[in-house]
Amino acid sequence: MSRMNGVEPGKAGWFKRIVYWIVTRKVGKRTGTPRLIGPVKITAHHDRLFKAFGQMEMGQDAARSVSAPLKTLATIKAAMLIGCPF
Repeated sequence: MSRMNGVEPGKAGWFKRIVYWIVTRKVGKRTGTPRLIGPVKITAHHDRLFKAFGQMEMGQDAARSVSAPLKTLATIKAAMLIGCPF
């Protein structure tokens, strides 16, 4: 569990709600359970950080030096190694 509460969809603006919907869809495709992950809700407190976080994620998805399934496996393995609850 994170130390701070994220911005809930009911209290988010229209742009953040659209991003929340996109993230929920993407997580649902990868894991089989559509849900909104904590780092997205936490970075939503700061608009510039939220946009930068989104640009970083989109840039990583656009990189083609490694296949998408391998990137997903590496992400899951790294999260498991550090004990990430997300």
